[in-house]
Amino acid sequence: MKNNFVWLWLAMLTLLAGGAAAAEVDGRWAAQVPGFQGETIEITFTFKAEGTKLTGTIGSPMGERPISEGKIGGEDLSFILVFGSPDGEFKMKIVYKGKLSGDTIKMTQSFEGGPGDMPPIEFVAKRVK
Repeated sequence: MKNNFVWLWLAMLTLLAGGAAAAEVDGRWAAQVPGFQGETIEITFTFKAEGTKLTGTIGSPMGERPISEGKIGGEDLSFILVFGSPDGEFKMKIVYKGKLSGDTIKMTQSFEGGPGDMPPIEFVAKRVK
């Protein structure tokens, strides 16, 4: 019986720790993302975590779009941005994976369904205060 109580207590602490880390991502983040022509693009992220669900938006010079399939667990987060041409002929998915550490998120951006073979891009987003 005592052993079950210890395991229950450890499980509760683990859940609370995961929730605390998820809450730390809430807010606005900014990053200078390397472009394919050597330029950098300012991207902003606005996140809201509810349990393991991550919602929010991505802002760029092309406007603001909602993220989808957002997940957060402890320090790790992931989400997707889908966009395409108005006629539906071109569709691309950008997959983001990140590791939260205080006021920074180290991210990797990879592309699915775009024209040609595009390598993943790594960058760091910083909390906007």
